[in-house]
Amino acid sequence: MGKTVAIIGSGVAGLACAIRLAKKGHTVSVFEANAYPGGKLTEIQLGAYRFDAGPSLFTLPEEIEALYELHGLDAKAYFDYKRLDSTCKYFYSDGTEINAFANIEDLKEEIYQKTGESKKNIEKALNKSAFLYAFLSPLFMHKSLHKLSTWLSKNAFRAYTKLSQFNFNRSMNQINKVRFSNKKVVQLFNRYATYNGSNPYQAPGTLNIIPHLEFGIGAYFPTKGMHDITQSLYTLAKKVGVKFVFNTPVSKITLHEGKAKGVVTKFGFHKMDRIVSNMDVVGTYEKLLKGERKPTKLLSQPKSSSALIFYWGIKKEFKQLDLHNIFFSDDYQLEFDHIFKTGTVFNDPTVYLNITSTQKPDDAPEGCQNWFTMINVPNNQGQDWDEVIKEARKNILKKLSTQLGEDIEPLIEVEDILDPRKIEIRTSSTQGALYGNSSNNKYAAFLRHPNFSKHIKGLYFCGGSVHPGGGIPLCLLSAKIVADNFE
Repeated sequence: MGKTVAIIGSGVAGLACAIRLAKKGHTVSVFEANAYPGGKLTEIQLGAYRFDAGPSLFTLPEEIEALYELHGLDAKAYFDYKRLDSTCKYFYSDGTEINAFANIEDLKEEIYQKTGESKKNIEKALNKSAFLYAFLSPLFMHKSLHKLSTWLSKNAFRAYTKLSQFNFNRSMNQINKVRFSNKKVVQLFNRYATYNGSNPYQAPGTLNIIPHLEFGIGAYFPTKGMHDITQSLYTLAKKVGVKFVFNTPVSKITLHEGKAKGVVTKFGFHKMDRIVSNMDVVGTYEKLLKGERKPTKLLSQPKSSSALIFYWGIKKEFKQLDLHNIFFSDDYQLEFDHIFKTGTVFNDPTVYLNITSTQKPDDAPEGCQNWFTMINVPNNQGQDWDEVIKEARKNILKKLSTQLGEDIEPLIEVEDILDPRKIEIRTSSTQGALYGNSSNNKYAAFLRHPNFSKHIKGLYFCGGSVHPGGGIPLCLLSAKIVADNFE
């Protein structure tokens, strides 16, 4: 028999969860504090420039297609995307440029030509990433780590025989330093720790699973931009009967005798049979479950990094730039020490440039580009962000101007800024951390809150703060885990 379900928050995980629960016959209402769906995955329009405001990397498109197929619809008729020929361009201060081709043979040749790193070493690294994915993704990505059935499954027993090969006891950097002879290649593969807001000098080598998502499976781009993921899922959710209530933050989850009974908003009490929070798990307990028992150990784990983003409309086209571009710091370890040890921003930050107009020309005027310019920064611990932003902007412009051979600041036509304070306010992400807890120790995946409450019947959680990963695909998978375990 169908239940009435309240979903708190319309981020990607909340949308996907609503779509899945509607298929199971439940009556689903989504309560969203903002005036728009999508959470972090939204867009900004600045004059003639359009920017995808949040996550910029798209992998595992089949997880979106699955939501349409669940309802008997052809995903291609509603959502279109293309595979990228190059996953990223990497720029180093000595002038070295590496184009990370999607074709593995081209990738190996490119890295060999630019760094002298043997093709065999690259192949071994990618094979090891594929090995980790084959054995660990069925457990860590597709199932709840907090269910006994996960650990008694065939996939689990397959993994138990390979435990010594999963690199839990060495850091990502330790593995990559042994694997590669060239420091630039070590840095390139270390950067994948940032995909879930972690430090490659602390995070376990298991995170070397991540490159397989790009090189083994593929990196993609939605033809209408990343925001089309939000819009497509929102449209699908409405099509299958999900109700949305915008500009309506939930102020309380109401309990009775240990069971979730409904939510309170400015419109009063909404009686519900089940509650799913797509809000950050810490915020859920601290704001919506005041006075209730909290899993303090899980909630107090160190948080992931955050981001400082400058949205710049650039009145010039730089042909050497692609959709994804990385300008590396000369001292990567010191950069991460600043982020995770002192809560500060290094004066030579690694800069990520996402330029969707390279794939979707109408995102910028002709001859111009829309630069989503991001650096990794610590989460919000009360820093003087106005001063941090001022100094970081200066350092970013200096770096990009030097490496691109042109003064960038005079080319900035429009600008907007997103910092950890705004991320925290707009998305209810504790301390503006993008991925909930960090993954900086080997037990991190097990120290996240489960997708369900062990003490409150009928309360579930989805999104990046309860899944051992981050990004769009893992948010989608967290929604699937909730739906699969829904009672």
